[in-house]
Amino acid sequence: MSALHHPRRRAALQQGLSLAAAFGFTSAIDPALAQAPSKAVRLVTLGGAITEIVYLLGAQAQLVGTDTTSLYPLAAQKTAKVGYMRQLSAEGLLSLKPDAIIATTEAGPTVVLDQIRSAGVQVELIKVDYTWAQVQRAVTAVGLASTREQQAQSLLAQLNSQWVTAQSAVARYKGRKPRVLFILSHSASVQVAGEKTGADAIIRYAGGQNAMSGFDGYRPLTAEAMSSVAPEIILTTTQGIEAYGGVDKFWTRPELSLTPAFKTKALLHMDALELLGFGPRMPQSVQKIHEKLLSS
Repeated sequence: MSALHHPRRRAALQQGLSLAAAFGFTSAIDPALAQAPSKAVRLVTLGGAITEIVYLLGAQAQLVGTDTTSLYPLAAQKTAKVGYMRQLSAEGLLSLKPDAIIATTEAGPTVVLDQIRSAGVQVELIKVDYTWAQVQRAVTAVGLASTREQQAQSLLAQLNSQWVTAQSAVARYKGRKPRVLFILSHSASVQVAGEKTGADAIIRYAGGQNAMSGFDGYRPLTAEAMSSVAPEIILTTTQGIEAYGGVDKFWTRPELSLTPAFKTKALLHMDALELLGFGPRMPQSVQKIHEKLLSS
């Protein structure tokens, strides 16, 4: 019986997740412990941020598969791929013979996850709510599933310290919050982010205000919307810029010419996983955006 499937191990997992979600980890450990061998639990991770945490904990040897959003670090691109995390197949996942699958609540379809559970594979789902607690839950879940709890505590201590530093810098700023517009343009459909999105949360954490409000999720980018919300800074992904043909090409969109951001070419683009993944690089992402707000 796998360590994860043992009733006592399962109870410990649930208890650990509950405690970490409530309090987070703040204690450091001896760095030498990070080299301690872990039990051979075979893992599949669904979500780029979760995969990134596996590598930070030194548990990559246990990784037998990842989804297509798992692109960082570069080594993750060489892992066996199980498809997009929202379009999974039970056959593909089970062919890798995992002991545990770690995913977010965005993974699916639900029927596939139920099939995986029925086959005796542990499925751990991390709640997505676009908060720092989401990052803490992810680190905790990976640490427990990979039997690297102490390493996870050490990593959480580091990340919590980075987060406090980032949020303290934002709190010290007492000026007006610039209007920031997030544009998603990875495909032919160009959309803007409203409320209850990862982009909205990141903008607020960085000390800005989302130029788009009054609706949840994403909507198509229109000239009418640009003229009415008057964004001062455009935030987007590096992948979106590349897909559009570069920064200069991006600014040729006619809708953008109606914005204050166009006049000063106030644009910040970041890697999609770093910007919206809600993973271990989140403190640095927030700091980068905050610095852009200060300079605009």
